[in-house]
Amino acid sequence: MTPFRYLRTRQGDDPVALLSTAGNGAFIAGGTTLVDLMKLGVENPSTLIDINSQPLAHIEDLADGGLRIGALARNSDVAHHVLVRKRYPMLSEALLSGASPQLRNMATVGGNIMQRTRCYYFRDLSFACNKRGPGSGCTAMESFNRIHAILGTSDQCVATNPSDMSVALVALDATLRLRGPNGERTVPFEQFHLVPGQTPYRETVLKPGELITAVDIPKSPIAAHSLYLKVRDRASYEFALASVALALEMSGGKIQSARVAFGGVATKPWRAHDVERVLTGQLASEDLFAKAARAAVEGAQPRRDNAFKVDLLQRTLIKGLRTLTALAVSGDGHRGGAQ
Repeated sequence: MTPFRYLRTRQGDDPVALLSTAGNGAFIAGGTTLVDLMKLGVENPSTLIDINSQPLAHIEDLADGGLRIGALARNSDVAHHVLVRKRYPMLSEALLSGASPQLRNMATVGGNIMQRTRCYYFRDLSFACNKRGPGSGCTAMESFNRIHAILGTSDQCVATNPSDMSVALVALDATLRLRGPNGERTVPFEQFHLVPGQTPYRETVLKPGELITAVDIPKSPIAAHSLYLKVRDRASYEFALASVALALEMSGGKIQSARVAFGGVATKPWRAHDVERVLTGQLASEDLFAKAARAAVEGAQPRRDNAFKVDLLQRTLIKGLRTLTALAVSGDGHRGGAQ
């Protein structure tokens, strides 16, 4: 780890202003991802600005019936919050499926959103990686690539986004609130993360010096009937091979509307609009589920070792559809969880 300067903010301090004078600086809160990357030499900020004193840990109702979650809210607090569990169960389940209880107690919402890929080659300086060194190449293209993406890839990068929470947030039409040197702005969550294209080193639309301050989730009756399914190599403390955030509004056996997003298979939290269009207005059936599954992998580009994800994603989606539609028909309400 290279030497760095550490600044702890106090209430009333402006961390954005402090960062603007810090040169190659970075904000730190829980540090559950950043510190690891600093130890590996992947991240080398000259200054760390501790923002834990900032009043950004709130979870509160919005006037329109939505929910605002501060960027410093701990993942465990969000997962167990009564309003999150009641209104947005897929978000609670996504958070509880990630990391370990100890890490969830430290990790923040803002840090979770900003966490970087777990690609082996990105985290090991001995390998070429276009995220770390633009133009150096992508070792994953021809090397072992079992955990890598099949959606949203380019000839520059096939690394997956690791965040479970972000998959739920993109399905929930969340909005990010940002504060930077030029003031405050909002960004739809679906537009925040970027596919690699020819610039894989640019992962989000965050501008230099900007800080995530909160996430706004709109009122959504459909979200109360939702789940998050995660398939992984072991039962806990593991990243997704494929995951599905799914919410359905049903009436008389017909799917009136749907929200679908995928994780573990794409270079960013992947909103599946094509799948939603296939499902909306249709009677729930095995044929419909199969059609939706085919739409889910339209345009997929598997590599040598991850072709199994095409089938795995389809099976995971179908399982989620069966589960939610069966609960709607039985009248049992929501019941779900990480798998």
